Amino acid sequence: MQRVLILLIFSFSFLTVSAQEIALLKYKGGGDWYANPTSLPNLVTFCNANINTHIKPNPETVEVGSPDIFQYAFLHMTGHGNVFFSEDEAENLRNYLMSGGFLHIDDNYGMEPYLGKELKKVFPDQELIELPATHPIFSSAYKFPDGLPKIHEHNGKRPQAFGLFYKDRLVLLFTYECDLGDGWEDEAVHNDPSEVREKALKMGANIIKYVFEH
Repeated sequence: MQRVLILLIFSFSFLTVSAQEIALLKYKGGGDWYANPTSLPNLVTFCNANINTHIKPNPETVEVGSPDIFQYAFLHMTGHGNVFFSEDEAENLRNYLMSGGFLHIDDNYGMEPYLGKELKKVFPDQELIELPATHPIFSSAYKFPDGLPKIHEHNGKRPQAFGLFYKDRLVLLFTYECDLGDGWEDEAVHNDPSEVREKALKMGANIIKYVFEH
């Protein structure tokens, strides 16, 4: 009963106090959750300037198992390697997503082989579903008629956006063979052309706008 009351309190705080705040998700397993340190601050700057958001300029870092995740409408997760959720962490993340939260996982190259089994801990009865190019997340602020843009080549595969749903609401987005986070980074980090970085930032803004409006 005490745990339920705590969750309800955090859910209420999340829904009313932090409707436009985002955070970086820290996880266990050895993967570099801290990759792309300039990406979220740059995305926030772009969103605040272009889609009328009012997000704090330097997003916090929160751990998967912490009740602090309920303070944020949007969590971003990235990395190159292994991911591990304990059962308690998976339950905490599941409760967060079911109570209105959203998780964007951006494969920074190499995360995908480890992710599936951990997401099964969060939603055991669900599979990732590829989102069609007609999904509103690809047009919420900027038009991407072909769906997810390709930012970095990696294996040369087409970029794909996968989702998990709870009661018909998209609660988790997994972007694969795309690497939006690299495109959000400072220009000097990857030397991406300005048009590539702009595509990445616009798609990131689409995700933020879609989440804040749903």
